[in-house]
Amino acid sequence: QLQLVESGGGLVQPGGSLRLSCAASGFSLDYYAIGWFRQAPGKEREGVSCINSSGGSTNYADSVKGRVTISRDNAKNTVYLQMHSLKPEDTAVYYCAAVANPGDSDCFLEIGAYDYWGQGTQVTVSS
Repeated sequence: QLQLVESGGGLVQPGGSLRLSCAASGFSLDYYAIGWFRQAPGKEREGVSCINSSGGSTNYADSVKGRVTISRDNAKNTVYLQMHSLKPEDTAVYYCAAVANPGDSDCFLEIGAYDYWGQGTQVTVSS
């Protein structure tokens, strides 16, 4: 069974850092693009960042550019989201999602493009 599991969330002070992980089980991530999305209370889910299957192409939402780095380690079947300079408005449940990307094309931050989703990990930025 294809499964994605997020981890690494928690409570952090403004200006702090967190690294989220998205681990896959039941399938290899080698030919999948991975996206990170987030949903704050009372708001719609939005795209944060994505990376194509080879890791050669990435995409970031304007709200996180310069503060977030996405990377992948296909040997570990895991994708990471390193976040710095966190702000209270980054508080949300963060989800990772996967879509088949055998042609290694660019990824997109469109919720409807992704087929498999994790259960999410809570990130809270507060003093």
